[in-house]
Amino acid sequence: MRNFQALFAIVFISVIAFQSCLVHGNFYRDVYFNWGAKQSYIYGNGDDLNLVLNHVSGSGVQSHSAYLFGSIEMLIKLVPGNSAGTVTAYYLSSTGDYHDEIDFEFLGNSSGEPYTMHTNIFTQGKGNREQQFKLWFDPTADFHNYTIHWNPTAVVWYVDSIPIRVYRNYMHEGIGFPNQQGMQVYSSLWNADNWATRGGLVKIDWSCAPFMAGLRKFNARACKWNGPLSIFQCAFPTPANWWTSPAYKQLSWEQQGKLKWVRDNYMIYNYCTDYKRFNGQMAPECYKPQY
Repeated sequence: MRNFQALFAIVFISVIAFQSCLVHGNFYRDVYFNWGAKQSYIYGNGDDLNLVLNHVSGSGVQSHSAYLFGSIEMLIKLVPGNSAGTVTAYYLSSTGDYHDEIDFEFLGNSSGEPYTMHTNIFTQGKGNREQQFKLWFDPTADFHNYTIHWNPTAVVWYVDSIPIRVYRNYMHEGIGFPNQQGMQVYSSLWNADNWATRGGLVKIDWSCAPFMAGLRKFNARACKWNGPLSIFQCAFPTPANWWTSPAYKQLSWEQQGKLKWVRDNYMIYNYCTDYKRFNGQMAPECYKPQY
């Protein structure tokens, strides 16, 4: 009986610890400006942050903490009007030549044209896994939820709770997967007019500056990285590590239907079908089921 009570107490404490993660983050507390701090700002109670790009500089923030597995959420309202040449980035990344990275990037547009949502994943410094989409709504009219869900089984990119992409763990077959390095959260607004819009053909119209992207309610319901020991701790199936539960090992049938709808109607580029770019030498995961 005592052993059962002790086990119950451990589980109860773990659940309480997890529930505390449900409180959304605070920009004042959880991030700092790593560049362009003079023209960008946090406001309100710390729920909101504006990134600004002007003639002098862009701007960016990064989280104080690094994470390994969990769910990273951000509400984002993109630059309105003529945003051609600008990129708003939101991503996870470790550091070094062999870094891991999971990306959302939003490539600006000429007025009236849709944004391109660019996704990518790096493992041990190797990227070239781009998939791009057009959005099915105006991302400048309101805030939308962009979430990176990451567990030992897969990485899933979500837009307003709709999965748009899955990258599964096939490390046992020699295919890279980001599960050995803690990653910090980054977001930035910057000048990328050498490539962002129509391959760099459309440049930034500085008469439209300053450009502004809004971030809101950053939420990291995730395992904090605490060195190499976290590789085991963050992947171990416990109630606190909710991302390891069976429910998150596979998309539901409903989620798979939504994923198919997005990919059938809004995907505009997939590295796994770009045979010319890779001379037919396609990445091994392209031949593996992801969903």
